[in-house]
Amino acid sequence: MFGTRKSKETRAAERFFKERKIKIHFVDLKERPIAKGELSRFVQKFGLNALLDLQGKAYERSNLAHLRTTEDGVIAKIIDDPELLRLPLVRAGKHLTVGEDIEGWKALVAGG
Repeated sequence: MFGTRKSKETRAAERFFKERKIKIHFVDLKERPIAKGELSRFVQKFGLNALLDLQGKAYERSNLAHLRTTEDGVIAKIIDDPELLRLPLVRAGKHLTVGEDIEGWKALVAGG
């Protein structure tokens, strides 16, 4: 699971998995940036815009809405500033979820 300690959605996901006694590997994106390859998995499945927190303050500050940039340029910005993402990003094998997705988390726990 990728997120930040400040993110209430990340804390909700942590709580969800702990309540079900599911061991998680947590990566705090403030301490260690997400690898480009790892981020690419989420981009391929959901698309770049689905990963961005379009209502967040970080998005507003970044001026991404007004910049003309490539997908790689946006990915580089995300790696530099994880607050641009809808957190948490959860991966279990080939199953991926973005943001607070309780139904998705239940599917991960069920193995489906």
